[in-house]
Amino acid sequence: MTSKTCILIGAPVDSGKRRRGCLMGPDAYRTAGLAETLTALGHKVIDRGNVTPDAHEADQPDHKLHALNETIGWTRALRHAARDAMAEGLPIFLGGDHALSAGTVTGVADHAATLGRPQFVLWLDAHSDFHTLDSTDSGNLHGTPVAYFSGRAAFPGFPEVQTPVPQDNICIIGLRSVDDAERAALQDSHIHRHDMREIDEHGIARPLAAFLDKVAAANGCLHVSLDVDFLDPDVAPAVGTTVPGGATVREAHLVMEMLHDSGLMTSMDLVELNPFLDTRGRTTKLMVDLAASALGRRIFDRPTRSY
Repeated sequence: MTSKTCILIGAPVDSGKRRRGCLMGPDAYRTAGLAETLTALGHKVIDRGNVTPDAHEADQPDHKLHALNETIGWTRALRHAARDAMAEGLPIFLGGDHALSAGTVTGVADHAATLGRPQFVLWLDAHSDFHTLDSTDSGNLHGTPVAYFSGRAAFPGFPEVQTPVPQDNICIIGLRSVDDAERAALQDSHIHRHDMREIDEHGIARPLAAFLDKVAAANGCLHVSLDVDFLDPDVAPAVGTTVPGGATVREAHLVMEMLHDSGLMTSMDLVELNPFLDTRGRTTKLMVDLAASALGRRIFDRPTRSY
């Protein structure tokens, strides 16, 4: 296994939705031993601590879009943090809700452009997060990052997306909760999307392998965004957006193992962990185990868990 320099960056973003708790995610990952786990696999680990949002105007509590200005501040800060970290190694962003990916993906895409390489994104999520500021009914901005970093629509006040990720370079796996506005937009897009029925019928390896072949053929950089709700809530309860029927532990580990085997992953998000909703840390530990699989832990080396 090739040793990597893993840059841990805490992103305690809690502005993307109204239910609080994701700001505790970075500390939970640290407490669960993410750094120690990756070090034991032979990687060098550097923990950069937590990012703070750029200065921003105060948000109005009655605004349709929840915590808009704070989310803009996070996007600016994380974009710079991601761009800088890519020059040092493989950044792992410890979330924080999924609004953080507006910053992390644009930052890594900016770096890929300096290398003359295309950016690809693997989005492991029950939701497509393809809303615009105009189409969202909830006003929760964790449902908008894919639309933002792909340049689908204008996002007034947000940093200009200098290097949008082409829709054909995005693959969403695990879909099972998509509303009407997003469904119509996805059907008109070139985004590769695979819902849980397709996975039930044909398995999870087939669509992932096809996408990884595409990344490899293009010599692309690959950002992986892993949302807790990609997993079935029976095994990962610590998320505020639970949708039954998610990926099993084995399916999730297979995805991570295939990512490691491909050698293509260049950056990663671990998002939507809400430790307040967890049971004895089981979700946090599972997410740490999945990150370990993506970075080389073999099936025979898995620890026995006692909850």
